[in-house]
Amino acid sequence: MEPSHQQPVAISSDSFFYEKDKSDTTLILGVGNYLMGDEGVGVQVIQYMARQELPPKTDILDGGTGGFLLLNCFEAYKNIIFIDATMDGKPPGTVRLQKPKFASDFPSALSVHDVGLKDMIEAVYLMDLQPELYLMTISISEIYPMSTTLSLAVRNAIPKVTKMAFTMARTLAAKTEVS
Repeated sequence: MEPSHQQPVAISSDSFFYEKDKSDTTLILGVGNYLMGDEGVGVQVIQYMARQELPPKTDILDGGTGGFLLLNCFEAYKNIIFIDATMDGKPPGTVRLQKPKFASDFPSALSVHDVGLKDMIEAVYLMDLQPELYLMTISISEIYPMSTTLSLAVRNAIPKVTKMAFTMARTLAAKTEVS
């Protein structure tokens, strides 16, 4: 049997999230500005994942620079794993996983798309049905405008982040099956 690969989805319509029930599916959502070097690592992780065999009940989405256009994701999915760059002073390529309870728990140094993403997270926490949110960050040290190239340390973190996110997605799928 051939491995199942999934192209990252780019959405322009709310209907994508309502075409079928996604409540037992985990969404891995990479955010970042692809044209800002290391700041775009979340999007580049999604592109890398698209060439891998995805865990069962897992969708991937290139969320670009975030914003309110992604709010429908939060209504459709029970579990969402964010992947994003952060300028937290840690060595470039450092990977961290957290389970934020409030928008203020997201790192204060989420890079250039910080405002739109944090506003969107605030809106999510006001919704009646909140998904379980997980945040995987990759530390970066600088932003390279008009570049799609990642630094070596950040590029080398992509397989580790992918493995962590896929392991988490499998764990969440197993929990969904039990409940």
